[in-house]
Amino acid sequence: MKKIQKCRSFVVAVASMGLMACGAEQAEEEAVARVGSYRLTVDQAVELLVDQEGLPAETGVVRALAELWVDYTLLADAAGRDSTFSDLDLDPMVLQQVSQSMVFQLRDSVIQVDTFITEDELRSRYEAEAPALEIRARHIMLEFPMQATAEQQDSVRQALLALRERAVGGERFEALARQFSQDPGSAALGGDLGFFGRGDMVAPFEAAAMALEPGQISDVVRTPLGLHLIRLEERRVRAFDETAVGYRRQVQARMVQEAESTFVAALVDAASPQVQEGALDIVREIAGAPGGRLAGRGERRPLIEWTGDAVTVGDLRTVMQLESPQLRDQLAGADDEQVTDFLQSLARRELLIRAAEAEGLRPSRDSLDVLVDDARVQLRQATRMLGLLELDRAPGEDLEVAVARGVEGALADVVSGASQVVPLGIVGFELREGRSVNISDVAVGQVILAVAEIRAARQLSPAEETVVDSMDAVRDGAGR
Repeated sequence: MKKIQKCRSFVVAVASMGLMACGAEQAEEEAVARVGSYRLTVDQAVELLVDQEGLPAETGVVRALAELWVDYTLLADAAGRDSTFSDLDLDPMVLQQVSQSMVFQLRDSVIQVDTFITEDELRSRYEAEAPALEIRARHIMLEFPMQATAEQQDSVRQALLALRERAVGGERFEALARQFSQDPGSAALGGDLGFFGRGDMVAPFEAAAMALEPGQISDVVRTPLGLHLIRLEERRVRAFDETAVGYRRQVQARMVQEAESTFVAALVDAASPQVQEGALDIVREIAGAPGGRLAGRGERRPLIEWTGDAVTVGDLRTVMQLESPQLRDQLAGADDEQVTDFLQSLARRELLIRAAEAEGLRPSRDSLDVLVDDARVQLRQATRMLGLLELDRAPGEDLEVAVARGVEGALADVVSGASQVVPLGIVGFELREGRSVNISDVAVGQVILAVAEIRAARQLSPAEETVVDSMDAVRDGAGR
């Protein structure tokens, strides 16, 4: 089997288009990622991924590897210069955690709810709501492409409508689900979701499924996961005595939630937050690149504003740095209504924090300092888990060399499953502050092609491999 470093026939073809160089006389290859003086080469990225058959050769995988390389490189570099991380500002991360705790304390101290309910009242509710209804359904799910345009979304919808026509026309729903559904958890089961009850599924899916009769197929249903067709298989209802204890807890929890909603609605009505002009586009832009900079737009620019306060660009950037990549991707491609709802949710959260502060629930600076110190300890532990806290550095060896070697080893363990991914969250963005970070789309494509080609070559028989090698030798000779 040929080594990764050796050019194959497809590389020669790509090189002819000016996308990749192969050979000492040609220009230095473009790095997949760069930060400062550090670089992740195409060969290094290929070496990390090529043997991990469970990781597909896709843009998302390679970019995730590159982003992780950037974070771990900066982390190792910072640890090599100061293992206590004393220069890192961890206040934003701690304040986010404290804010959530403050809101919980506000609920417990301000929102008082009488959750007593008699047995007769509980039974009457049970008979009216039929909460123990459980249904078994199948579905076919199609996902939207990342940051899908309106035309792409409509194309997915039309594809699902075509599948519905086939199912209504007599084709087996199970077979269509196995062939077309993009839900990895149920596609192999013919779309079977098993039995589920109220509250087990996202609201639009549940409402559509509960409205069906056995054998019926829904219209296209949209959820945050994508578009769905749902076929109801069967219904069943459990008796009151079987579920009374659990149902009582559900009713009491709902009473608390309703009281909380009333309290929050009063805060929102009094403040009347207003989304500012241009805010929706800024939200999408930051969601797509939370570590980037917005030219001509200050961090203090309000996105949604009310009397005496606002959610600013800086606030949003902090939130985005703490959110999952999946949510950021969804928000980057969301429509105006969804982005507006997101901004309103941030405003509600800020209003609750201000209400908690008015109740004297904000911790002291000394308490915050203790939490920051704890966060630094946890960061040191995470760095040690990755093998990046105490680098194996030879006498007189440059720090950059030891960092590069340590990060390559850490990533090799992560992609092979020998160790878990340690996400840095807001710490990663703090480490990137003021640093020039670049990830090359061209080099990402080169990695994808190289990994795919090497994996495909491994499937060749010895005789086929000999033929391919001979053809490569002919092309190499012709190119000299």
